[in-house]
Amino acid sequence: MPRWCWRRRWFGVGRPPTYVYVSLKPEVSEFLPKPNKGLNPTVITYPELEALKLVDLENLSYEEAALHMGVSRGTVWRLVRSGRRKVVEALIAGRPISIEPGGELEEVKDSEGGDVSKA
Repeated sequence: MPRWCWRRRWFGVGRPPTYVYVSLKPEVSEFLPKPNKGLNPTVITYPELEALKLVDLENLSYEEAALHMGVSRGTVWRLVRSGRRKVVEALIAGRPISIEPGGELEEVKDSEGGDVSKA
């Protein structure tokens, strides 16, 4: 099973970005409401979707999800909060939901030769 990596570009001073491990690229990239009102889509990034999947769908704690994604517990909390807010806003307003990488995505291999992706 391939895993994917997502990261934002780093320009200049400050901490360099850390990789966020994402287990897979979603097969679906957009959800449209019925009827479509032609509103701008709400964009959910791969890390937000991964955090929502781990915490809400797989019932992992924030600590366990952070270990899976290779980030801190606070980062997972921030991603879940942002993702939930975007989904609820889109549902209430009847806006389309678009799932996008939001940064660079590269496929990487783990130490045993299997696929591991990091972002």
